[in-house]
Amino acid sequence: MKHSGKAALAALKLIGLSGTAVLVLLAVAFLGKIIGTFVLGLAGVLLSLWVLFTIFTFYFFRDPEPAVPTGSNLVVAPGHGKVDTIDATSEPEFMGGDCQRISIFLSVFDVHVQNAPVTGRIAFFKHSPGQYLNAMRADCSLFNENVLVGIESVEPRGQKIGLRLIAGLIARRIVPFIAQNDAVQRGERIGLIQFGSRVDVYLPKSAKLKVQLGDRVVGGQTVLASFD
Repeated sequence: MKHSGKAALAALKLIGLSGTAVLVLLAVAFLGKIIGTFVLGLAGVLLSLWVLFTIFTFYFFRDPEPAVPTGSNLVVAPGHGKVDTIDATSEPEFMGGDCQRISIFLSVFDVHVQNAPVTGRIAFFKHSPGQYLNAMRADCSLFNENVLVGIESVEPRGQKIGLRLIAGLIARRIVPFIAQNDAVQRGERIGLIQFGSRVDVYLPKSAKLKVQLGDRVVGGQTVLASFD
């Protein structure tokens, strides 16, 4: 008879599809059990890694209170790290030309909160996108993402002090705490550079430097320079 057996074939097709679905679900459950057992077996290791990461993160983002010096006409270090460059350079955007530069390298083990080097007003603020070259290179400021901050100082009065917060190979984010026209006090927290990075300090030629190459400096505390 015409179309005889088609209903049975349709039934078999549904049975086959449902059977395949059941097998897939069983396979997924089986694999899930294996993966779940594997993950549970690593639970101790994963938890230990997370605890270590938590400890390191709190250590990295530590924010000690600086012992800000009380002398007059002083410029303090904006960041913690090692002075690896002292030279004469040109910074046209805020300093207006020739000046002195002190460059401080911050490793991943240094404090990365940045402090105001002098008391004054944020007269210049500029973010420049760029690359993420290794911050150990003193010339990375020419290529890397950075924030240039210019401070018109009221103590010492009438001086311009420039800071360039520079991202590095690991440091991919600069977090300023200040904006243009803000008033800042010497030693006050002004920003954060996450992970290894660099900060350049631009000083007038009249500034008398108080640090040497290789010195370790403490942000908001170590005197970099002074004015008569």
